[in-house]
Amino acid sequence: ALLNGKRINEMASPMREVGVLLDAGYVHPTRTARNHLWALAASNSIPKSRVEEVLSMVGLTEVAGKRVGNFSLGMKQRLGIAATLLGDPSIVILDEPANGLDPEGVHWIRNFLSYLADQGRTVFVSSHLLSEMALMASALVIIGNGRLIAETSVEELTSNSAGASVFVRSPNLTELTAALVSAGARVSDGEAGDREGIVVTGLEATEVGRLAFEKNIELHELSPRTSTLEEAFLELTAGFQEYQTEHHGEVAS
Repeated sequence: ALLNGKRINEMASPMREVGVLLDAGYVHPTRTARNHLWALAASNSIPKSRVEEVLSMVGLTEVAGKRVGNFSLGMKQRLGIAATLLGDPSIVILDEPANGLDPEGVHWIRNFLSYLADQGRTVFVSSHLLSEMALMASALVIIGNGRLIAETSVEELTSNSAGASVFVRSPNLTELTAALVSAGARVSDGEAGDREGIVVTGLEATEVGRLAFEKNIELHELSPRTSTLEEAFLELTAGFQEYQTEHHGEVAS
């Protein structure tokens, strides 16, 4: 793989070009957080002053003198992120950066990664927390069995998913349904107990609204509904899974 047009072994000072976090637990347990970063800085010709800067950035200044072996998983994650930033790299690669973080920590990492991107850095994140990726990712790269499946945005992926639909409420459902089906849409019942609601797939909300206007059909609600990122992801990767499990709609107690 090439980063900034070079292989990692061709870089004079790799930590100044790319920061990588793959395993936050890969730290000598008897070292303090500060000593761990000092060792990394010294071996990469990075000033000691940078250690204090990154400790402050990740919120570990007050515990920098404690041994890493006594750190929680979330604290080790923060220390690992601090290490990736030692060389002030333009590229940051993080594998599961929210692993082990409590809700406050997850909120922090979301804002922190956005902050790094706003500084002009390229931030690559590998994560199974798709709800978090939906909130922070500007671009998605989806890989299955070593193959590139899609390179897209969250909005594009969820809006183009088969689960994307339009919820419509109207006092003239029979006439509206007939018009929608004639236009090539698929129509299903809305929520239980809602006699005026239907779910439309195959047409966008603007197309449904235009059709209703042309047919002079009154609408009470017109709401586009997109799939979640998880739903769209599972749909897209269904044929790339190495194993399949049976779906059980109900589990006996």
